[in-house]
Amino acid sequence: MHRRTRVQRELRSEVGNDAARFFYVLRKSDQHLDFDLDLAKSQSSDNPVYYVQYAHARICSVLEQWGGDCSALPSAELAPLSSEQELQILQLLIDYPSVIEDGARDLAPHLVAFYLKDLAAAFHSYYNSTHFLVDEELVRRARLSLVVAVRQVLASGLAMLGVSAPTKM
Repeated sequence: MHRRTRVQRELRSEVGNDAARFFYVLRKSDQHLDFDLDLAKSQSSDNPVYYVQYAHARICSVLEQWGGDCSALPSAELAPLSSEQELQILQLLIDYPSVIEDGARDLAPHLVAFYLKDLAAAFHSYYNSTHFLVDEELVRRARLSLVVAVRQVLASGLAMLGVSAPTKM
């Protein structure tokens, strides 16, 4: 047991706590863990923890560019959100409570990790294809409201897994 603790400590010091924790929870408890050290240290979209954290940081950057009051966004009219990507993200957000319930009931934190990867992928795709800071106020407020909700869910899910949600990367 002492050797395993030392090895885990060394691994965390090499890749960081966030990557170690996220990679640990990506596997079911009954699955063998093949830890890819190079992947865990990489800052690319192939690294799942980096990918999720980067989505959070991107949202923070968009909101910083906007410079408005986020507390007013939850009351935004969401009717302008009608693209396939927006509807996919909305559905993922709707699914979040059941993912948490299922993960808790089944002692399966990997469900949360996989969900966060899916949400981050949907957000990155949306980010790459959509302008948030458009002139039309109703559309801008609706899109910003959506990304604030994504930011909140990413931060909440990462916190449950013991992983940080950086605002800049």
